Amino acid sequence: MKTGFNLLLWTAHVTNEYFQIFEKLKATGYDSVEIPLFAGDPGHYRQVAAAIRDNGLACTTVTVIPDQQHNPLSPEAPHRAAAVDHLKWAIDCSAAAGSSLLCGPYHQPLGEFSGDGPTEEEEQRAADVHRVAAGYAQEQGVHMCIEYLNRFECYFINTMADAAAHVKRVGHANFHTMYDTFHANIEEKDPVGAIEPHIDVIKHVHISENDRGTPGKGHVPFAATFQALHRAGYDGFVTIESFGRALPDLAAATRVWRDFSPSPDEVVMEGYRLLRSLIDAGE
Repeated sequence: MKTGFNLLLWTAHVTNEYFQIFEKLKATGYDSVEIPLFAGDPGHYRQVAAAIRDNGLACTTVTVIPDQQHNPLSPEAPHRAAAVDHLKWAIDCSAAAGSSLLCGPYHQPLGEFSGDGPTEEEEQRAADVHRVAAGYAQEQGVHMCIEYLNRFECYFINTMADAAAHVKRVGHANFHTMYDTFHANIEEKDPVGAIEPHIDVIKHVHISENDRGTPGKGHVPFAATFQALHRAGYDGFVTIESFGRALPDLAAATRVWRDFSPSPDEVVMEGYRLLRSLIDAGE
C-alpha cells in the first residue's frame, strides 16, 4: 500500500504558498499527496505538478459537484451536459497535476436532498454521465473512483453496496469506487466486513477518524480495517482525509464546528505513524 495525505486540511485550492507542505509530507514518509479541485485551470495544476514532482511525491485528486446546474441526477439535459463538462474539467486538471486517479462524491451536489432515495431514472442519468466521463478520463490516463457519503451529506450513494451497484451500472473499466472509513463507520452494518466482498471495485481508500480528527485518536477500527485490506490484496493508496476550521466555507460544508486535533502537524505525524505500523503489520 502507498500512503497519502489530502490537502483539504489546509485549503480547497492549492497555490504556491502551500507547496511547502509537499516537502513536509515527503520528509515524514508519505508517498503521495491528494489535491482538491475546486477552482483553477490545467495551466495552474501543471505548476502544482512540478512542485509535487520536485518533492518526489505521487498525486491523486478529488472533486465534487458544485451545484444543481451541474447535477448528474438532474432531469434537465443541459444540467447533465454541464455535469459532463465539469467532470472533463476536473479530469483535465487531474492530468495536468500528474494525478493517477480522480476521487470524490461527484454524483450529486453536497447537502441537497429530494426527501426520498434515488429513483431509477436518477440512477440511469448518473450512470450515463459517469460512463461518458470515464471514457474521457481513460483517454487522459486518469482513473475515476467515485465516493459514497453518509446519509447526512447526500442521498444518492450511501453504502459500499450502493457504490458497487453504481459501478456495475456504469459498466466502464475506468470507473470504480473507494472506501472511506468515516462514511463506512456511519452507514455500514459491518464497516470492516464491507471491504472484502467489494474489493473488486475498491481502487482507493480514505483514512478518516470518526470525528474527522487525528486517525487513531477515535474509535474507527483501523487495525481490523487494514487486516481486511491486506487479506483482500489491496495495494493502492491509503490517504488520510482530515478536516479543520481554517477555511470557513469548507468547514461549513463538512460540518466542522470545533477543532478535532491540536494542529495539522499532529494529524500528519501521528497519522503517518498509524498508517506505517498497520501497513508493516501485514507485510
